[in-house]
Parts: sequence; structure tokens; C-alpha cells
Amino acid sequence: MKEYQVVGRKSNPKTEVEKKIYRMRVFAPNKVVAKSRFWYFMSKMRKIKAAKGEILACQQITEPKPKTVKNFAIFLRYNSAHGTHNVYKEYRDMTRCGAVKQMYNDMASHHGARSTSIQIIDVKQITAAQVRRKSTQQFLNAKLHFPIIHRVHRPPRAYRRRFLPFRPTTF
Repeated sequence: MKEYQVVGRKSNPKTEVEKKIYRMRVFAPNKVVAKSRFWYFMSKMRKIKAAKGEILACQQITEPKPKTVKNFAIFLRYNSAHGTHNVYKEYRDMTRCGAVKQMYNDMASHHGARSTSIQIIDVKQITAAQVRRKSTQQFLNAKLHFPIIHRVHRPPRAYRRRFLPFRPTTF
């Protein structure tokens, strides 16, 4: 999953003197799907179809600090068999794209929602004080440790054999 910024407009507006330009941040696996999602949302929000519009730019957005863990709040809307639902979810990840990928996997597993039925409204980076969900709050403790329970010692490559006459002992 990657984040794209797509810029487009209506290609030949006869009634408007000044052409309005629309910009949207879209999460998609590639540029083709990003442009398609842009036109999907534009047709819903502004009644502009891809046949009557043009894409001015489509570029990938990268994370400024991809090696620090951050908290993300995602507002989304999805369609289920029972109707349309608005949802607020929180995730801890190093990038916005990683948090959105977690959200897609979570929505598919817990709610049975397909990625085409999910509409991401907003993705925000939030501080530790703004975190609401207990599942995210439990990881905010500075003294939290994950012990290594079972470490397997492997010999260096020079002394390693491909096939052994016995099973390895790891305890």
C-alpha cells in the first residue's frame, strides 16, 4: 500500500471561466489504482467523471521520518450487508501506509469488509495523550519490554552444514 497525491480537474468546463483544480491523497497499491480511486471519489463528491476530466499530477508521498514509531488515528466509512458505518480506529506504526495496511487487514478480519467498500476519510498522526483505545494505550508505557524467550544459537556460516545426521537441539 502506498500513498499518492492525485491532482485533477474538469477538462472542458463551458460554464466556468476559471477551472477548479482538485487535490486528493489516496492510498493504493500503484498509480493506476490511485487515479481510479480519485475519479471514484470525484464522481461521488463533485459529479465529475473520468471521461470529462483530466489528471494533472499523480505522485507518491513518502514518510518524513519512517524509522520512528507513531500513533495514527484513522476515520473511515465502510459498507456492510447491514448498511454504511462510520468507524474510528487507532494503530501504532512507523508510516501512514503501514497503519492503513493494518486497518485494511483489521477490517477484513473483524468486519468482513473488502478494500473496495472502505472509504478512508482521514488519517492523522496523534500524540500519546490523544490516544483513546486501550489496545493502543497498552504500548505507550516506556518500561515495556518484550523478552526473548527462546533464542536459537546458529553456528557461523563457515561451520554450518546443509545436512546433519541428527536433529538440532535448541534448548
